[in-house]
Amino acid sequence: MTMPPSPHQPPHHPYGGPVPPPQQPGAFGAPQGFPQQGFPPQGFPQQGVPPQYQGPGAGAWGQPSMGPPPKKGLSAGAIVAIVVGSLVLVGGIGYGVVAGLSGVTGSFPEATHRLVVPKTLLAGEYTLVADLSETEGKEIEDTPDLTVKDAEAAVGQYSGEDDSALVVSGMHGRIKNAELTRSSILKGAATEKGSTLVVRPKDFTPAGYGVTISCQVTTSKDGLATTTLPMCAWGDDNTAAAVARVTPEQATADPKDIDLAELAEITAKIRAEIRKPIS
Repeated sequence: MTMPPSPHQPPHHPYGGPVPPPQQPGAFGAPQGFPQQGFPPQGFPQQGVPPQYQGPGAGAWGQPSMGPPPKKGLSAGAIVAIVVGSLVLVGGIGYGVVAGLSGVTGSFPEATHRLVVPKTLLAGEYTLVADLSETEGKEIEDTPDLTVKDAEAAVGQYSGEDDSALVVSGMHGRIKNAELTRSSILKGAATEKGSTLVVRPKDFTPAGYGVTISCQVTTSKDGLATTTLPMCAWGDDNTAAAVARVTPEQATADPKDIDLAELAEITAKIRAEIRKPIS
């Protein structure tokens, strides 16, 4: 015969052992014994609040929160790679002029100057990464152009200590219409596949250099990334080239914020360094 429990003994759990006494409700109706401060417990998301936004100290088991997810952006190296990959194409575009252009008359000038690809530029600020004259540059030489004779390419890729990229893409020869060649270079870059002209060409005449520099800004799309590409060009009787210098900050900047006058000055300095008399 089963005896009823003694009133002085605690009731037993059906599966053995005493039944714990009922807990008194705490703050927000939570049973006492659970942490009240910061309820729900750390490590568990609050209703309607993603775990990564719960603020400091909201990580699991007392660990610091990871914080908001980092912005998905390109590293400096990736940006420079995109910039360089886009700009070396300048070596093979923009120089060809369609046959039959009106206004292209007269004799070809004498060859007095040529372009070189030095190991450094701008007083050592930029170091040569690759001389592309014999590779991408061959497209310049092979592009038919009725206004240029004896064209030879000079294409160099440079890097700076600030993770910037600089590309010089040009040629030397006997150029009948230097102004037309200069504008043709920029037009070719702006109409390349994936490029969009955002800031139209503007002419600059940096003091002390005796040359007109034309500059523009395009954007280049590579997958989901859009890169800002400022570029300048010159043309004279013997030489013509495009110069593009882009820092990681400029590559993601609003194209209208780019200082083209500064780039024109840099281009004029580079021209003075790489344009040499034919001895």
